[in-house]
Amino acid sequence: MNQKKAIDKETYIVLFVVIGGFAALGNVMGIGNLFNTIMNTAHDLLLNTVFFIMAISVVTGALSQLMAEFGVISLLNKLISPLMRPIYGLPGAASLGVVSTFVSDNPAILSLAKNDGFTKYFKPYQIPALCNLGTSFGMGMILVTYMMGLRQEGIISAALIGVLGACIGSVVSVRLMLNKTKRYYNVSKEEAKFDHSRKADKIDGDEMRTVHGSAMERALNAILEGGKTGVQLGMDIIPGVLCICTFVMILTFGAPADGIYTGAAYEGVGLLPMLGDMIAPLTNVLFGFKDPSNIAFPITSLGATGAAMALVPRMLETGAAGLNEIAVFTAMGMCWSGYLSTHISMMDALDRRQFIKDAIVSHTFGGLCAGIAAHYIYLLFSLI
Repeated sequence: MNQKKAIDKETYIVLFVVIGGFAALGNVMGIGNLFNTIMNTAHDLLLNTVFFIMAISVVTGALSQLMAEFGVISLLNKLISPLMRPIYGLPGAASLGVVSTFVSDNPAILSLAKNDGFTKYFKPYQIPALCNLGTSFGMGMILVTYMMGLRQEGIISAALIGVLGACIGSVVSVRLMLNKTKRYYNVSKEEAKFDHSRKADKIDGDEMRTVHGSAMERALNAILEGGKTGVQLGMDIIPGVLCICTFVMILTFGAPADGIYTGAAYEGVGLLPMLGDMIAPLTNVLFGFKDPSNIAFPITSLGATGAAMALVPRMLETGAAGLNEIAVFTAMGMCWSGYLSTHISMMDALDRRQFIKDAIVSHTFGGLCAGIAAHYIYLLFSLI
């Protein structure tokens, strides 16, 4: 009976939000114009943004699989591995999680976490932090490649600064998470120090290789298989970009110059810039945002970085974003990587549901620190 009442309550709440939201937007834009804008914006995003991101995903997917096949991933893992314990407080094996999620997406860490040969290097209190570590680098290669592909002078340096900012944010997120899990598992400072002093464990990334057939056959198979993975990833981002980004854009952009709505793509009510104006002093100090609409990127990144990426070209085109914003967007987009939509399922898959709230809180602070770090590193870089 109580469950039925809860369902009825949810039904009325959803109806109220949906009908109320469309009524409020339609009151400003006109119902006909609103639906035309939704369709036209979604159509333009599909053709000019989703397929572009999909193309990048296919190329980067093929490249990452090629690197895995010929041992480059294993080499990167061995180079990064010694840094993991002193910086993150995790075994050196965690570096494979960093590399695998960077070249793919957040859930790549789960396949490793389900592998006993991987988890044997970790203490129980360290396993939940893998969720934060993997999410911090998810879609990194695709995001950075996308940013670098935008035609603006100096954008490559800005994107690389963003990667550095994301790395700083990842350390904050993982360390905060470890503090929570240590208390939960009653790990003393002495035990933690002993773990920290152990030799950095390494795990070989060569299990990602097939090692059969000629070099040419292996290269072609790796490229084709990696490309298929990129296609799937490109398909997976379509709902997020079309559904989330369309409404974010309606809330971000305003009416046409003459103030008359026509139902064209990218018309909107300008709500987010109004909210951005209210917190502009704070976002300017923390992130150096020069336009109130910039707040739309980190807000969208909470749920889907792929959708947030679709906002950037329009911001650059209108002059609302510059190189500093690119650095901050890259840092926050990569570090947050849509964690609100993946953290719950990832922690559930790790069988650590009790840490869901801690993981989300820790990662929220991590993403904020990533953006702040990217902004101030960019300021320092611009002075050199």
